[in-house]
Amino acid sequence: MTAKYQVYTKNAFAERREHAWLFSNAELLRTIMNYSYDTILVTDGNGKVIFVNPAAEKSLGLSADQLMNKNVRDLVKEGVYDRSMVLESLETRSIATGIVKTRTGITLLVTSIPILDESGRVKIVITNGREANIIEKYLLELEKERARVHRYKAAVDFLSEADFDRDAPVAESPQMRQIIDICNIIAKTDSTVLITGESGTGKEVIARYIHKNSPRASEPFIPVNCAAIPRDLLESEFFGYTKGAFTGANAHGKPGLFEIADKGTLFLDEIGELPLAMQSKLLRVLDTGEVQRLGGTTFTKINVRVIAATNRDLKKMVEEKAFRGDLYYRLNVLPIHLPPLRERPEDILPLARRFLQELNKKYGLKKRMSPQLEKLLLSYDWPGNARELRNVIERLVITSREEELHLDEGMLERRVPEEREKAGGSAGGVYEPSWPQGTLRDFLKEMERRYISQVLRECNGRIGEAARRLGIHRTMLYRKLRGYG
Repeated sequence: MTAKYQVYTKNAFAERREHAWLFSNAELLRTIMNYSYDTILVTDGNGKVIFVNPAAEKSLGLSADQLMNKNVRDLVKEGVYDRSMVLESLETRSIATGIVKTRTGITLLVTSIPILDESGRVKIVITNGREANIIEKYLLELEKERARVHRYKAAVDFLSEADFDRDAPVAESPQMRQIIDICNIIAKTDSTVLITGESGTGKEVIARYIHKNSPRASEPFIPVNCAAIPRDLLESEFFGYTKGAFTGANAHGKPGLFEIADKGTLFLDEIGELPLAMQSKLLRVLDTGEVQRLGGTTFTKINVRVIAATNRDLKKMVEEKAFRGDLYYRLNVLPIHLPPLRERPEDILPLARRFLQELNKKYGLKKRMSPQLEKLLLSYDWPGNARELRNVIERLVITSREEELHLDEGMLERRVPEEREKAGGSAGGVYEPSWPQGTLRDFLKEMERRYISQVLRECNGRIGEAARRLGIHRTMLYRKLRGYG
């Protein structure tokens, strides 16, 4: 047996040569302990050091020769470290864990485990420790990873509630083709975009197209209707909040929309509806790229591309002091204006066909447009733009029994141009549908049909939601719709 074996093993091992495998096992164990990144120190039942590994030598600032056979009580007195978990473990005959500071300036998280003999006396105490800053770094990374997971979960939860069309914009008209060309250039940048245009012109569709064709395409696209968030919730929704920030707050806190959209795109629709106080906070985030949760004391760096949209004249609002000028110019880096549908008639039928295709797939139908329907669609000025067009197509799909769809002019909210000319009305004259003729029963039935059609349009064709609003069972609603065919 070599000298090193005599240092680390009992004499009994040397006397029992028939158990040679113990030598190799002891050598293996010693090698493992010596190569451990954690500090390992073993003492006997009186607190005398009988083993120390190189990591412990480094942490305590003493060599193995200086530590061997020293009592841990003396090490504390000499200031090698400020406390000994070995002593606590010996006193309690149980596992002891605590923070220990060494004279080398290292802080360790130390655990001492007593090994008892058959009579319950402590034979040896095995102590291991790890640098606290390593643990803190690990916990910090773990918390960051947990935050990332939470952010993506929040994004999934947020997007799972959305009902949107991911297809590319319809661009048959020269105006829209030019806009798509511009979007393809804009998509490669990270600059903010301001999309303007009348309600229903497809501002979110364009925003999604920009995101889908950008380097951020694999990251979240978070659409937000600024007008739909109550004013007293704007800050917590945009920037999130910490636990206990206010009564009723989530016990774990909540990430804001900017955090959820990190590395992706945040689409702020109806940006003109934000109150001035919130505009100021939004401007700061755009300028600094940092957000602070409500109730928090630290700032979080975020990397978000902002695309804003509005149907209002922001420049005029700036003049009227209703919108911050600095925020307007911060948003209006890359402006895009969407023309109304009446100024790009080439897009009307392609849009109508796309809506019809989507609805046929949704309801398992094979409806098609008649020449009469196509002619009327082209002759109407569509004050509600693509949104109104979709509503009309959906209403026809739901209420028509025939596979070929025909349009009753009374379904449109304004007169078609030919009807205006016959009546001598102006181009903007509001269409007033004629009262139903016939018996009172016929009148009530027709008014019921019109009202149900209106509710279905407002519910985007969702039968269950429409039935709840009408106060009837969905089976009865289906029966009524079949009866209107």
